[in-house]
Amino acid sequence: MFKQFLGLPRLQKRLVSVAVDALALSFALWGSFALRLEESLWLPNKGQLLVSALTVVFTLGVFVRLGLYRAVVRYMSDRAFLTIITGVGISALLLIILGYSLQVQVPRSVPIIYAALAFIFVGGSRMSVRMLVHHSTNRGKDWVAIVGAGETGAQLAKALQEGTEYHPVVFIGLLPANHKALIAGIPVFSLDHLEDAVRIHGVKRLLLALDAEKKVDRRKLLKRLESLKLPVQTVPSMSELVAGHARINDIRDLELEDLLGRDPVRPDNAQVAASLYNKVVMVTGAGGSIGSELCRQIIHHRPRVLVLFEQSEFSLYAIERELQAINRIDGLDVEIHPLLGSVVHRRRCETVMRSFGIQTVYHAAAYKHVPLVEHNVIEGVQNNVFGTLHAAEAAITAGVERFVLISTDKAVRPTNVMGASKRMAELVLQGLAQRQSKTIFSMVRFGNVLGSSGSVVPLFRDQIRDGGPITVTHQDIIRYFMTIPEASQLVLQAGSMGQGGEVFVLDMGEPVKIADLARKMIHLMGLVEKTPDQPEGDIEVVFTGLRPGEKLYEELLIGDDPQGTSHPRIMMAREVSMPWEELEVVLNKLSRASQDFDCRLIVDTLKKAPTGFAPNGDVADLVWCNGKQVGPLDGESSTGKVHRLPV
Repeated sequence: MFKQFLGLPRLQKRLVSVAVDALALSFALWGSFALRLEESLWLPNKGQLLVSALTVVFTLGVFVRLGLYRAVVRYMSDRAFLTIITGVGISALLLIILGYSLQVQVPRSVPIIYAALAFIFVGGSRMSVRMLVHHSTNRGKDWVAIVGAGETGAQLAKALQEGTEYHPVVFIGLLPANHKALIAGIPVFSLDHLEDAVRIHGVKRLLLALDAEKKVDRRKLLKRLESLKLPVQTVPSMSELVAGHARINDIRDLELEDLLGRDPVRPDNAQVAASLYNKVVMVTGAGGSIGSELCRQIIHHRPRVLVLFEQSEFSLYAIERELQAINRIDGLDVEIHPLLGSVVHRRRCETVMRSFGIQTVYHAAAYKHVPLVEHNVIEGVQNNVFGTLHAAEAAITAGVERFVLISTDKAVRPTNVMGASKRMAELVLQGLAQRQSKTIFSMVRFGNVLGSSGSVVPLFRDQIRDGGPITVTHQDIIRYFMTIPEASQLVLQAGSMGQGGEVFVLDMGEPVKIADLARKMIHLMGLVEKTPDQPEGDIEVVFTGLRPGEKLYEELLIGDDPQGTSHPRIMMAREVSMPWEELEVVLNKLSRASQDFDCRLIVDTLKKAPTGFAPNGDVADLVWCNGKQVGPLDGESSTGKVHRLPV
């Protein structure tokens, strides 16, 4: 019957509300007289009956005027109860005025008693309906515990109570003093009583809602939650909420940067802003994971012009559309120019830089997936080495003030072509920095980026959702990790600190064991690892063996004597460099080998250069291994038109 009432048209429900209020007000009037006169069977005379009837009619009109019947009962807020208080107060005043005007005896205490009873009946009827609605809608929801009993947790509980998916039944407070407290009618258990809270309230899911300003050891907290084998999810950060990118009830999988075990690197915003404000900035590879985040952060520093340089049409379209939306919503008034092009075409790069008067270039365009570059050696070298060379020389010719290269920890003592090509790109910029002083070149080296294309995190998450197994190359493999925003902040910071030829690295804390990361993901998604000891588990971790060019351990420094900078978490590496004359000889060899499609010569040249390249396998280029080797065409030299590098 109650569901039938909820299914009535809006007009019919309003009429029912009016009828219920008329009865409630009438009963409140009778009760106020009966209590005052101490007569349980009190009956009004004609005058009192007339005054009561007029009071009810006028009060209903006041309620209509105040908009009480426009409020949806299930979503009633504090403002609705203020409306009821106002309406009841006016109704009591009407009772006094009508009694005085019609010369009807109304004891002075009756309006006061009437106002109290009317508020109880009118407000109570709506509260009862709201409780019934919430009780009926909570039946199909997942019962969840909110970890964090602060402002963020309270906001989340309120949002979830109005939603259709989750029903908050308990808070897990991080302060023991909050144990057994109540927040919005929901009990609070301290972290020491976590297991009891989950068992007593039948919790099926844990939602992290930690206040950003409060210091919490997230790594320790997640290790505690991991033992419950329940899904752990989180809510958006406060910055995302303020920016309007998400809502408080946008529940999502746990952000694994919580497992890094260190505070995120904070840039010196004043220094970064001074290097970007009202400048003309260009980002190569603007549609990639790092390039796109760079663009998002750069635009908030209000450059005068932001040029997006990208070879992928779809990626360029996507980031340009997003940036235009940010530009419009935040009123930044930044000129945004999306340009298709490849960094291996020097004339295209130079023309773009000259046309827009580029002052700062952030060079994020690169092939960075280790196995793919190992299988496509020539394209990897063309893009990573010669793409950097052409973009950098174009920057010098066009009068660019700063040029920042995004490098990788795989450039340190590389065992793969990708890492060797990125180390070669660093040597190129170091050589150009020595050759001239017009353009300031600097490099930023960091580890694996969580959430980037090719990252293990989304891969593991997809494998878990598909039922497994999770594939890890080796049980002992470790990697450094950082977040995309953090990496981008470091790049911007280095762009403002560089004086010429420096290699900046980040203090990234302890490396993460990939197998442990996979197991944590399994546990934090509420599942059990399948092992010989637990054959009934959900997800198995399978070790597939190292891929071509992959190594067990990554490093950030070649030398052992890093130099400090003005930023406490950023170091400057002391790395070997090459004079430009020697570097030019190596580049010419790489160029000829590329033109001749000679992958073995490319690998040998990279090994002989001071890159520290020590491949852990033979040449793995797919064309080289599976096809007939292609040399110069008949009648063409190795520098002929057919094989000339793109300019």
